[in-house]
Amino acid sequence: MIAEEKIIIALDTQDEKRFSSLLSALEGKKVWVKIGMECFYSLGPSAVHSAKEKGYKIFLDLKLHDIPNTVGKSLSALSALPFDMINVHAAGGSEMMKKAAEVIHGIPSSPLLIAVTQLTSTSQRMMNDEQRISGDILESVTHFAKLAKDCGLHGVVSSPLETQAIKLICGSRFLTVTPGIRPKSSGSDDQVRITTPAEALRLGTDYMVIGRPITEAPSPLAALEEILKG
Repeated sequence: MIAEEKIIIALDTQDEKRFSSLLSALEGKKVWVKIGMECFYSLGPSAVHSAKEKGYKIFLDLKLHDIPNTVGKSLSALSALPFDMINVHAAGGSEMMKKAAEVIHGIPSSPLLIAVTQLTSTSQRMMNDEQRISGDILESVTHFAKLAKDCGLHGVVSSPLETQAIKLICGSRFLTVTPGIRPKSSGSDDQVRITTPAEALRLGTDYMVIGRPITEAPSPLAALEEILKG
């Protein structure tokens, strides 16, 4: 069996009724919900409050990436919302991440701060040819993870395929939050570096982000329960 607390359900929608319907359909489960850019930019801060009122833990997935001062002030503004986890882009650099950590560590509710390494839609070719980052994608991910840890962050977003290497370098308590989770019955969609939920757990991930296989199922609750069976 897969623990409910390890699953973060991505509520990527611009439709307020659909958002509310998904919250209601899964209410009572101990899963987290992810409110990302599409949802937050469409529905605003009220989406965060609505999810918290339903009892969910919330990953506010806004991937902040700007100069240190702007990221710090943005996090200060966002700190009025009841989220439990938020992220920045590790590519923003150490000074930006240190500023983000300074703000987050000053919030009484102590939310988790994590950094995006390489998106799970990024392939080896894309990283080398388009980002102009040489070497293996695993090297890039683990470099960003070590940098994030040194800057005081709690963990990173990565593919589950990189979890073991990250834990080896950063320690077992350093969190890995992994999108790119697809049950065997699902397609890969726009993800590239993916695994099944069972494989992600075997690799040691702390939190699995799952969206469309649950949210676009005829019964989101049934889809979730099928995943929980392992």
